[in-house]
Amino acid sequence: MLTPLPCATYAFVMSITPGPNNVMLTASGANFGLRRTLPHILGITVGFGVLVAAACGGLGILFSRWPQLHIALKWAGAAYLVFLGWQILRSRGAGSATAAKPVTFWEAAGFQFLNPKAWVIALAATLFMPAELGQALAIAYVATIITVVSLPCTTVWAVFGSSLRQMLTRPVARRIFNWVMAVALAVTGVMMVT
Repeated sequence: MLTPLPCATYAFVMSITPGPNNVMLTASGANFGLRRTLPHILGITVGFGVLVAAACGGLGILFSRWPQLHIALKWAGAAYLVFLGWQILRSRGAGSATAAKPVTFWEAAGFQFLNPKAWVIALAATLFMPAELGQALAIAYVATIITVVSLPCTTVWAVFGSSLRQMLTRPVARRIFNWVMAVALAVTGVMMVT
């Protein structure tokens, strides 16, 4: 008998805990509001679902055969986090003429393939594939559960960021917040490659 609870619990714990996606969503929610952050949320959700399906389909084997690929992805992911931190620092809020743009759907979806936390989650998700379904259905089963569970988890972080908007109306408060978020992304990037 199939029971999605273990996979769903794993997806919840891994999706709700802090990581690059959630830091970026908090910053985006605070700087651009929930509505303008929705493409970012959906990009993470779709990109992550595709990554889980790819990992369950055997893409993780590439990392064991060519560890240099994993190292290259870690460095690319770290560089992208630094770039996003720079974008956050440039942001002056939605009302400013010099405001940076929020992360797009495609940027967020593509980032999942550079995000080491997403890879760890996706590779471990293969353990939840029910053998009785066969390969294709088992991939769909796991990818669907993880995608459905991760959507509200990531949304929580964007809502949290959006709830900070009122507190960040003063330019000095927004600059401090943006610096904290940018440093959090940079530290995450450094931790990825060390």
